[in-house]
Amino acid sequence: MMSEGRAAGGPLRPEGELGPGIAAPLPAGVLHEGAGVTRAEEFEELRPLLFSIAYRILGSVGEAEDAVQEAWLRYAAVAVRPDSARSYLSTVVTRVSLDVLRSARVRREAYVGPWFPEPLLTDPYEDPERSAELSDSVSLAALLLLERLSPLERAVFVLREVFAFGFPDIASAVGRSEPACRQLAVRARRHMEAGRTRFEADRGERAELARRFFAAFRTGDLDGLTELLSADVALIGDSGGKAPRVASEFLGQETVARVIGGLVELFGKLEGSLEVHELNGEPGAIFRDGDGRVLTTWTLDIVDGRVRTIRSLSNPDKLAHLGPVADTRALDREAGIADGLTARLDDADPGSGAGT
Repeated sequence: MMSEGRAAGGPLRPEGELGPGIAAPLPAGVLHEGAGVTRAEEFEELRPLLFSIAYRILGSVGEAEDAVQEAWLRYAAVAVRPDSARSYLSTVVTRVSLDVLRSARVRREAYVGPWFPEPLLTDPYEDPERSAELSDSVSLAALLLLERLSPLERAVFVLREVFAFGFPDIASAVGRSEPACRQLAVRARRHMEAGRTRFEADRGERAELARRFFAAFRTGDLDGLTELLSADVALIGDSGGKAPRVASEFLGQETVARVIGGLVELFGKLEGSLEVHELNGEPGAIFRDGDGRVLTTWTLDIVDGRVRTIRSLSNPDKLAHLGPVADTRALDREAGIADGLTARLDDADPGSGAGT
């Protein structure tokens, strides 16, 4: 069990290695009958924190919600209430998330094309003293870096670097010794720092550039849109093999501009709508068809005053929490999305081409 810095009633330390399973017993000797506040009230107050921990470990809204629900079921079933509901529930949700992550990593190895985390509209947890860490760690770029870590490294990094839990409590949660957790934290920080983008734009600059970018998309101003793309821009798509696509990656300003030009035309045929919205704390948009169903989301990575990466997510399994999802395969048959994009790319400079 754990808390920020120090668990109420003293730090909880493991009796030895807990192993990978989520059913490992919690440290004993810290339970007592609570008074004044119901378990349900305690849990609801802590739900935002628990979800935020689980989402950063898993990168999935649905799986994070399931982990939080499992934590509630275990909390509700405990005969005697813990000294600290925060410590108890944070430990449980970490252990559940680790177990789910280990299974998910096996499935992701067989995933079709690039894999992106599920988009998060709003992080429910707020802590003014950790606002920078919370914001940085929920971005798609950071979550994709976290995918490179081992499950234990990822959990330790999230608990320590994002939420500032103490090492005694982290050790208890992940079932490793304190020295081992410190080494895991060092390795995780090294990997994360090595992959971070330097010279990122500040929040205001990013928002203004995104406003101009999506305004140009709405009006079909391809010249204005192209000016906002960096020379080495990449448009990367996650369809999971469940939505139409020409390629999973397009590289270079000219090629990406051609693709976006085709999408502007096709989007107009669908009489769709574009909602500019922060996704994972980054500039982005939700694209909907004429009936308001979700088609895709875009997230912009902005560096040095230009759009460096556009991440497009169209896997319907990852969009359901945003509302009703469009059947893009049916729309493709009607509007010829893939064929239309292919036709536009036939005239592209071969040297600037698309990834596969």
